[in-house]
Amino acid sequence: MSRALGGLALVLVLLVCLVASAPARLLGLVLPSEQILLQGFSGTLWRGSASRCQLRLGPGYLHLGAVQWRLHAASLLLFAPRVEVSSRWGGQTLGAELVLRGQQDIDLYRLDANFPADLVRQFVPVALAGTLSLQLEQLQLREGLPVEAGGRLVWQNGVWLAPAGPMQLGSYALDFSQDRGGPLTGDVITLSGPVEASGTVQLEGRNYDVDISVGGRNGLDQRLQQALSLIARPAGQAYRIKLDGDL
Repeated sequence: MSRALGGLALVLVLLVCLVASAPARLLGLVLPSEQILLQGFSGTLWRGSASRCQLRLGPGYLHLGAVQWRLHAASLLLFAPRVEVSSRWGGQTLGAELVLRGQQDIDLYRLDANFPADLVRQFVPVALAGTLSLQLEQLQLREGLPVEAGGRLVWQNGVWLAPAGPMQLGSYALDFSQDRGGPLTGDVITLSGPVEASGTVQLEGRNYDVDISVGGRNGLDQRLQQALSLIARPAGQAYRIKLDGDL
């Protein structure tokens, strides 16, 4: 009996050692390749890195560059893997803690990210420059839609790359929050710059509503007025962007 128990203990120790030293490349076998592309693995499954990471967003991919992660082993017992992740690609950075509850059910905590503003070209046909900074206290997604959130999105040193040349706009912030069971609501404010923007945005389920006023103390440049007239209507010395629909 003592020999059998000793053999069993030895097998368990070997299994633990094998699991603890599992190579990082195993992560590439379990992640959905149509959404996340990883290359250049090093380290272990629990604490590793990849020299290149691409995340699919809409019709294209977002390049995250080199990425590092730490997987909390105890979270696997709850069937909700908890991962600390960070990435860097030039001046583009990201750091967050994720809890993976399903293919479209994800919890994000303490996210801090910086991206170039031209990233929005993947979603809307407009040429912008500057830096987007996103700080999230939390964001819970269920079936791909937010159900609880809190954070701030800042557009710093915003520039519109107009056909006739770049135009300085300013810096702006979107403070947003969402209580469970309620809509996600956000307030747009101007931090600095010649072009002022203020208003609200709301997302309830797949229904969105945008109501933003754009103006300036000394009026708006004629080129900007022409561009705004395509999506907004005049409201005194300003333009009002009023959009609603389904995602």
